[in-house]
Amino acid sequence: MARYKHIDVSPRFLAVDLKRQLLPGTFEHALDHLLDHEIDLSALDARYKNDETGASAYPPAMLLKVILFAYAQGIVGSRGIERACREHITFIALCGDTAPHFATLAGFISTLEAEVARIFGQVLFICDRQGLIGREMFAIDGVELPSNASKAKSGTCADFERRFYLLRFPSGRLSSIPRTCRASSWSSRNCLRSFRSHSTKCCSRRFILMVFGRLIMIRLL
Repeated sequence: MARYKHIDVSPRFLAVDLKRQLLPGTFEHALDHLLDHEIDLSALDARYKNDETGASAYPPAMLLKVILFAYAQGIVGSRGIERACREHITFIALCGDTAPHFATLAGFISTLEAEVARIFGQVLFICDRQGLIGREMFAIDGVELPSNASKAKSGTCADFERRFYLLRFPSGRLSSIPRTCRASSWSSRNCLRSFRSHSTKCCSRRFILMVFGRLIMIRLL
């Protein structure tokens, strides 16, 4: 009869060095170092008024470490982050085995809007100092961005040109639209030339706002 090693799953105490769980060269190690030594978070101290009374607050650096690492792992819900802080060794190391409550995490995220731009600026400064910004090309990753992609907001070049003239002429009559716009054979080059002046500025502004919002909002980080 085959013999197998005995697997003991009874409770035991294991000594764990939390700092050693953050291995050099990993994202979590860099995140821990930057938020502790490089990024100035003193502006967040004004959020707390417990110098003499009230309970001690969680350090903002620790909350940011946990939240940013969770987002990097695809965990965006505050309850999921709290659960990870109780079960995942890397999260336990980042939070010092404190496991902040999900309401604390959600409250911190929802009130971070005023300070996030300043923090993001420091991140860009550090990236530039490390030579990570070439100043030659701006690109974003493959995340989904909100856009007007419904059938009512899309179409051919001629369709957009026709809508442009319908909006431009209050009467909305087809006779007000130039024949070239009504003709299905109208070239794409002519369409783009006349429509670009109307749409490019609006589309560019919307795209820039979406990209900038994605970059500075921590919920995208």
